[in-house]
Amino acid sequence: IESWFLCSRVVKFRRTGESSRSDEDGVSGEHEVQIEGVRTELEPVELEDGAAVPKEFANPTDDTFMVEDAVEAIGFGKFQWKLSVITGLAWASNYAMEMMILSILAPQLHCEWRLPSWQVALLTSVVFVGMMSSSTLWGNISDQYGRKTGLKISVLWTLYYGILSGFAPVYSWILVLRGLVGFGIGGVPQSVTLYAEFLPMKARAKCILLIEVFWAVGTVFEVLLAVLVMPTLGWRWLLVLSALPLLLFAGLCFWLPESARYDVLSGNQEKALATLKRIALENGAPMPLGKLVISRQEDRGKMRDLFTPHFRWTTLLLWFIWFSNAFSYYGLVLLTTEFFQTGDVCSISSRRQEVKAKCSLTCEYLTEEDYTDLLWTTLSEFPGVLVTLWIIDRIGRKKTMALSFLVFSFCSLLLFLCVGRNVLTVLLFIARAFISGGFQAAYVYTPEVYPTATRALGLGTCSGMARVGALITPFIAQVMLESSVYLTLVVYSSCCLLAALASCFLPIETKGRGLQESSHKEWGQEMVGRGSHSPGESQE
Repeated sequence: IESWFLCSRVVKFRRTGESSRSDEDGVSGEHEVQIEGVRTELEPVELEDGAAVPKEFANPTDDTFMVEDAVEAIGFGKFQWKLSVITGLAWASNYAMEMMILSILAPQLHCEWRLPSWQVALLTSVVFVGMMSSSTLWGNISDQYGRKTGLKISVLWTLYYGILSGFAPVYSWILVLRGLVGFGIGGVPQSVTLYAEFLPMKARAKCILLIEVFWAVGTVFEVLLAVLVMPTLGWRWLLVLSALPLLLFAGLCFWLPESARYDVLSGNQEKALATLKRIALENGAPMPLGKLVISRQEDRGKMRDLFTPHFRWTTLLLWFIWFSNAFSYYGLVLLTTEFFQTGDVCSISSRRQEVKAKCSLTCEYLTEEDYTDLLWTTLSEFPGVLVTLWIIDRIGRKKTMALSFLVFSFCSLLLFLCVGRNVLTVLLFIARAFISGGFQAAYVYTPEVYPTATRALGLGTCSGMARVGALITPFIAQVMLESSVYLTLVVYSSCCLLAALASCFLPIETKGRGLQESSHKEWGQEMVGRGSHSPGESQE
């Protein structure tokens, strides 16, 4: 403002005819220079206190920036810490607890309602059917109406039908209600999409991997809750109490902002800019100067965008990788129970008939020792997260997934040996640790490889393929195991070997790259060239 007044007044200066002046000047005495017409060339801008200043003084730069630039400039701070806790709560309550309860509910209903084995298995499968059928739908909703909107609807859906499950009078009712719960769980991966779009590049991989910690915390909490509730209140109260943490998350959803990337893509730059300013204020960091822009607006949430020449092979390979992850992970969980019942692999065939005869005559509820073993099995995933967290930014996303599949395949082959109970436990825990770490590496890679327009849809379809693997694996881990334990192990080992090759053949490595804003730009073009010019170089 002071400069404005200086420009609108008459500036007088005196030049004295000292001997040091040039003879060509030849001017002495007092001269006046008037600067006029400046005000008419400047467009005034209204400030918050009502004062008006020229537009050039209010925004002294013609630079532009994208959401990725703002997220990188603001960095990781208080806002991201809050977002990490809220996203982790969704992951623990809406995903981990509802999935862990399947292993506790099935034997309880098997005894209480005298269900045959195929009905008990169907009770688990129907949840994955719901998840598989809804994954793409939630991805479309998030791409069309916003990440926050899709996440809130899925959480409220799961909360409602999760509580209703506790009041199911007969088997057919709980079968339908658990399927509807699975339908809502299919939208949980969208929380990772929203989370990743607010993370700076250097912190993104580590933060998304730390979500797996919340998965482990959720499963441990579910087991502890079952230990307290099941002996006295029963499974109905366990279902109701397990759904209540979702109510806490639903309340915290009002704090969640919509994705700034989504708002920009939707043409709502003002809302996106307000969100970025809010994050900068909470983190105590400055906003980039200039105007928020997007390279190109395009349609959102179209399936054909996943099969453009640039992403066709990436989509197909990722679908197989996600399928293999779920197929192997849930298969290992089922195999662990079978192996522990017999003590080692070699005695499964000889003792199979004895175990089946015993189970047909008696009905055993889960004991405290069973819950303890279940707890130890869950805790085995923590080392996998730590290992993946350590290597994913060192060797890259593709090699991390490939390594996880290779270790799982190697441990599966070692089970051919007639090892004792202790060695068997070690091999199973190592395999589970690495396959769970590989799952999280896929959750890091997938949101990074797709552009904003199709990111939620890409993650949703990959999640749907994972549910296909989870649906098929009971027929391998339980039905085929009765015929040949070695053929079962060969199937899992071969699948993971192929998934390791698929990880290596992925055409794009996302390590050190920013999130892609537009599918019409070459990968990483948003980050290349901005801020990398030396002072002597010219920029167009």
